[in-house]
Amino acid sequence: MADAQSEERRIGEVIRRARVLQRRSQADVASALGYHQSKVSRLENGRGTGEVRILREVAQVLAIPPHDLGLAAVPDISPSSSDSETEDMRRRTVLAAGIAALAAPAASSTVNQDLVQALLPGTAQAPAEPVPDVQSLKDQVAGVRRLFCTCDYVQLESTLPVLIGQLRQAISDNPGSTELSGLLATTFQTSASLLLKQSDQGNAWLAVGRAMAEAERSGDPVVLASSVRVHAHALARDSHTAQAVTLVRHTADQLTGSYDRRSPKYLAALGLLLLRGVTAASSGGDRSATQDFLTEAKEVARFVALDSPDAWANFSPTNVALHGLSAAVAFGDAGVALDTARPLMRRHIPVPERRAALWVEAARAYSQQGRIADGYQALRIAESCAAQDIRRPAVRELVADMAARDRRRTLPELHRFSRQLGVPA
Repeated sequence: MADAQSEERRIGEVIRRARVLQRRSQADVASALGYHQSKVSRLENGRGTGEVRILREVAQVLAIPPHDLGLAAVPDISPSSSDSETEDMRRRTVLAAGIAALAAPAASSTVNQDLVQALLPGTAQAPAEPVPDVQSLKDQVAGVRRLFCTCDYVQLESTLPVLIGQLRQAISDNPGSTELSGLLATTFQTSASLLLKQSDQGNAWLAVGRAMAEAERSGDPVVLASSVRVHAHALARDSHTAQAVTLVRHTADQLTGSYDRRSPKYLAALGLLLLRGVTAASSGGDRSATQDFLTEAKEVARFVALDSPDAWANFSPTNVALHGLSAAVAFGDAGVALDTARPLMRRHIPVPERRAALWVEAARAYSQQGRIADGYQALRIAESCAAQDIRRPAVRELVADMAARDRRRTLPELHRFSRQLGVPA
């Protein structure tokens, strides 16, 4: 991962140096590219440099030799889709380098390659059927969000590539449609969230880049906030917690306030962004930032509660409490975590993914206290809430750890469970 970060920083410095030598402002370059100034700032800081198309545009605007940005030289004609695919695959490989892979599930050793191919530029196949109208596409986007919330990851994995292809074709037929760009951004966000669930950080970064690009094209602050949220998630998962906190804080500062006059979608997007800040800050051991994000999220939750698998987003006081529980676990405050969890265990939580998260975090807290039997029971309850969620790498790692600590094998059922998940201690 260090190599990937070094390459990103190098590219960012090349862009910054070229701009400064030409005595051009970030706003001037952004205007020439057709983006907001913040886009150029992110590029110069080494963020978003995985977008081959954008790097080519930057190279042209600032007269930078393509090879200085890690791009292959191209003839006067536009690069073919296979060239773009090769470059993006190389860049994605660099981003993925160094990421420690957890044990793969017994049933599958790789993520669905159809989804990965759908994320690559220039590789989307034309839909076999006519592209649905905008309302139908909206319904399908809501459908993939529902699949994620109900933890039906197998169905989601097969649905996303088709929907991405349809949305890309729709945008090709209606260039400049901000509404369609917003829908595609949301679909890429869901793809990134799924890939992060599967601990496939390399391909998740690819989806994050796509989501950010489409969100900027949409011009919708709600869509952009949601894309920033998955960007921060990817940063935190790669242990860049300080950068994730800064990203969330900077974006949230532009969105907070006047909650009584905001739409539910706006508030839900902001609330979920703040909760991502909670996760990032607690992962990085920053108690002050964690509390700040939680306090603001609680304030937002006074004005909105979207808490069902069919909702556009799932944000509510319950979700805020769940993130408080998760933060306590991250800090190793097992007693505080379990005190937070107990009232939630008696509460109806309609979203399966959130119900499962409650019991998984409780299992972590029990494990921290050495209460392996209670942790095992919590995991089985989580399994009853969302069976596929228990089979993601992060939970399987927890099961393996618990089984390894039961050296005397006093819980044979835990070891059977571990073997069922393909991660015997």
